Amino acid sequence: MNFQELIRARYSVRAYRPDPVEEDKLARILEAARLAPTAANRQAFRVVVLPTKGRETDLRRVYGRDWFTQAPLVLAVCALPAESWVRKADGWNAAEVDATIAMSHLVLAAAEEGLGTCWIAAFDPAAARDVLGLPVDVVPAAFTPLGYPADSPLPKKRRPLADLVRRDRW
Repeated sequence: MNFQELIRARYSVRAYRPDPVEEDKLARILEAARLAPTAANRQAFRVVVLPTKGRETDLRRVYGRDWFTQAPLVLAVCALPAESWVRKADGWNAAEVDATIAMSHLVLAAAEEGLGTCWIAAFDPAAARDVLGLPVDVVPAAFTPLGYPADSPLPKKRRPLADLVRRDRW
């Protein structure tokens, strides 16, 4: 599948089969995250791979939807601000952007492997910190279930390109 087909085929999966994710597929997905572009190539993110079996109650504290724990795995992408590039002009830290770029690569790689994901940002950060055992200097950025879809994509609703693009000036 070429890139244009892939970005059209990827969708937010909200029902998963319990089938395990093969280790070679998981490795390719994690490699896609590793190869994601990051500011100054600092790679100021980490991916936590969480098997869902036996962890459903904890994971539902992070995000309460039942389908969140249907997949055999949940992936958490975390930002490390202390390791990130910082813009000198205003002190802006790229860690969370770097983490989300890695997540974007990860969800696209999963779709290429025939696996489903759903980017979750509406999680409980305090519960995420607790469940993941995060140090205080690590920021949970995004979560996704990872597994085989048990649903089908709906038509994508997107704004027209003309609404999203400005040329020359705002």
